[in-house]
Amino acid sequence: MTPQPNPQVGAAVKAADRAHVFHSWSAQELIDPLAVAGAEGSYFWDYDGNRYLDFSSGLVYTNIGYQHPKVVAAIQEQAATMTTFAPAFAVEARSEAARLIAARTPGDLDKIFFTNGGADAVEHALRMARLHTGRPKVLSAYRSYHGGTQQAVNVTGDPRRWANDTGTAGVVRFWAPFLYRSRFYARTQEEECARALEHLEATIQFEGPATIAAIILETVPGTAGIMLPPEGYLAGVRELCDRYGIVFVLDEVMAGFGRTGSWFAADLYGVTPDLLTFAKGVNSGYVPLGGVAISGAIAETFARRPYPGGLTYSGHPLACAAAVATLTVMEEEGIVAHAAKLGAEVIEPALRELAERHPSVGEVRGTGMFWALDLVRDRQTREPLVPYNAAGEANAPMAAFAAAAKKQGLWPFVNMNRTHVVPPLNITEAEAKEGLAALDVALGVADEHVA
Repeated sequence: MTPQPNPQVGAAVKAADRAHVFHSWSAQELIDPLAVAGAEGSYFWDYDGNRYLDFSSGLVYTNIGYQHPKVVAAIQEQAATMTTFAPAFAVEARSEAARLIAARTPGDLDKIFFTNGGADAVEHALRMARLHTGRPKVLSAYRSYHGGTQQAVNVTGDPRRWANDTGTAGVVRFWAPFLYRSRFYARTQEEECARALEHLEATIQFEGPATIAAIILETVPGTAGIMLPPEGYLAGVRELCDRYGIVFVLDEVMAGFGRTGSWFAADLYGVTPDLLTFAKGVNSGYVPLGGVAISGAIAETFARRPYPGGLTYSGHPLACAAAVATLTVMEEEGIVAHAAKLGAEVIEPALRELAERHPSVGEVRGTGMFWALDLVRDRQTREPLVPYNAAGEANAPMAAFAAAAKKQGLWPFVNMNRTHVVPPLNITEAEAKEGLAALDVALGVADEHVA
């Protein structure tokens, strides 16, 4: 795992990227992508020999780290046996992946529809909900992210939606609970929960319950800020869905497969949705894979009625073999329990101690290997360190923080005024402490921008 510098190759990789690769969510001439030479475990490195501890897990998907040898071997073995096969056939890797996923999902979510990633999982979940109910509308929360495809980005509640939102997608948004930045003037989690549920029910009533196919929520919102729902909220949404005949969709694309210290975040709240979307951690992102776990009632809708949707690469054998190996590794190595234990005993205490010493930290929140630091200019007013959706000079304090982290050999996950601590679930205690020490230094730079 010792990086071998080769700047000449790095320069060629960078030149080809700049000449031909069109990057997502970016102004193409304003970005400077790092040329990555290799990765292993919790680290990756560039062609200049600089090594980074990845506190972002890629895009929060390398749940078992990079290049796990057992998963790499499973992909190689599958490639030697059957590289690909059409989705209409029964294939061993596909069947076994579906069985293992269904064994871990809550309740009766026993049928698995495979997709290529999280966004198209959301697309298909909402299509299923509309066909199942015969209703057109979907309710989704502000402070959410569900993907970049057309329907998924329209149910998203952050600024990435704005340029793609035509206002014709049948989406109605509402405020979910978040006490630190409450929209309900709440003083306690109990008040926040009760008022958020009252607001949601009022939204349902004023929109017309008979027009609403689904309510979609991230069980624990990820990119939007890792806001754990208060006790009773998800159960309350489940009850509202049951009362009004609405399909309850939980998006576990980021929170699933051990990220919260449980197989699914829904397990923390004892709630079973009608549809559950997944991707990312299902095979640590080694080969693109996502899907929808489907309840018995919705599966029955399509027992004798064709489901009008599919993908050429649905349940791709290489991706499914990677999923089988990943889930087996996670079980054999106790990775979910490790994430819960390290999160509770190392990550959380350290982050709370950092918050005491750094005035730029307004709030620490999370669980397992899923944490966020809300960075502020003023703890009393809770003014964010940078404005909402800041760019350019307005975003300079967060850019300085990120640069300081990278200088320390830590690759952070930064979004708006937050940094997220989301390392691989099997990171060692020593590696976690290394990253937290680097984070301590970087927060000192953020402190310089406190009012």
